Amino acid sequence: MILRMGIDIAVRAPHQASLADERGELVWSGHRFRTTAADLETLWQRLPVDQATEDVTVVMEPTRNAWVPLAAWFRRRGAQVVLVSAERSSDLRAYYAKHTKSDRLDSVLLARLPLLHPEGLHPERGIGPGDPLRRATKLHSTLVKRRTTSLARLDALLEILGPDWHAAFGTHLGYKTSLRFLAAGYADPHTVRRLGRARLARFFYRHSRGAFGDELASAVLAAAHATLDLWGEELSFPDLAEDIAIEARLALALTEEIKELDERVEVIVRDRDPSSIITSAPGVGSVTGAAILGRLGDASRFSSLAAARSFSGLVPALDSSGVSGRHGGPTKRGDALLREALFISANQARRIDPTLAAKYHRLMVEAGKHHNSALCHIATTLLTRVVACWKNQTPYELHDIDGRTVTRDEARAIIADRFQIPDEIRKARTTTQGTGRRNKESRRAPSTGPSNHNAKRPGAA
Repeated sequence: MILRMGIDIAVRAPHQASLADERGELVWSGHRFRTTAADLETLWQRLPVDQATEDVTVVMEPTRNAWVPLAAWFRRRGAQVVLVSAERSSDLRAYYAKHTKSDRLDSVLLARLPLLHPEGLHPERGIGPGDPLRRATKLHSTLVKRRTTSLARLDALLEILGPDWHAAFGTHLGYKTSLRFLAAGYADPHTVRRLGRARLARFFYRHSRGAFGDELASAVLAAAHATLDLWGEELSFPDLAEDIAIEARLALALTEEIKELDERVEVIVRDRDPSSIITSAPGVGSVTGAAILGRLGDASRFSSLAAARSFSGLVPALDSSGVSGRHGGPTKRGDALLREALFISANQARRIDPTLAAKYHRLMVEAGKHHNSALCHIATTLLTRVVACWKNQTPYELHDIDGRTVTRDEARAIIADRFQIPDEIRKARTTTQGTGRRNKESRRAPSTGPSNHNAKRPGAA
């Protein structure tokens, strides 16, 4: 007998399970249990005697991370585990019982879902957040964004001291030498002046291993004198220096964590992809390759290349009725970090692969696509080829548009000769930030005029 068990997962409260047969008739419902081996064993004992475990399908929503140990336990028992998005089950519940919402009802609906929408069920074979590479790549992205935010805040604090500080550090503000200098509390111009040029030069020389020295020391000392001339004694320099030191220490700590995480990710990727098939694709480096491999999972699980594209969420939405229809933007139903990695890789791949460059050129010049829209098309194509290479266990090869195999140098020469985007078209197809006053002013600056946040639209009653 074919059985479907629907489980409404709770994070802190007990879960609820319901069991239905192949006709949707309930065998039982409302069984409460928690994520413990004893409770799961009791739940499993409620299956009919002599029930074949391979004929049992467990349907659940991926509620936070609470589903991970449950899915692993049921898979070990031989059951098939299916995950259903909360949006889809919510839509079904609204149709089934519009004004009623309960955990028992949710579990009943999940148990009957395979009968109502069998083609939308895809077995989940991975362990989701339990997978170390999937978890590490997400953590890496989070740490990088936190570090970027910390550096932006650090840059904003240095603006209070005056423009000379930014000119002194320039693009080197994110370097460990600059961060160690600011973390030591040396953003106080009085402290910088007391240290003097010689000691500053020794500090920069020692911490940068000879990359910086007298030139940077002179620039920082000049910035300190300029700040004292600008502010006098109106600003509390020790307090500001301490705030800057806190941000610098946070940025340093994040930098170290990212470095250690990169080393751990490299070991995992080398173990899973010893032939470097993922990074053989153009534009796919060590960081983006790890993200694609970790967030995509085992590419061989997809029944078709179209299924892999759909999983990424880069396929366009479709709104069609009768004789009318239109395609919208990407559905974005897949993993956001996977799309981010593919988008970044696509921007580099179009500069390396002539076939991708030709497609990008056609989309920009002939089809009139925006740069971001064209890159979404390139990212989808790149994903398709990466999955095909993974399934065949063959590295990516570069080809000219006539199918001839080329080297990277030959490919770049072909792109430079035949697929360059005219400057006027690129400017027209690239989003630029506005230059109005409201785009330039600080978001934390006091208002200089009346607020229009709640202003009515022209013509509104």
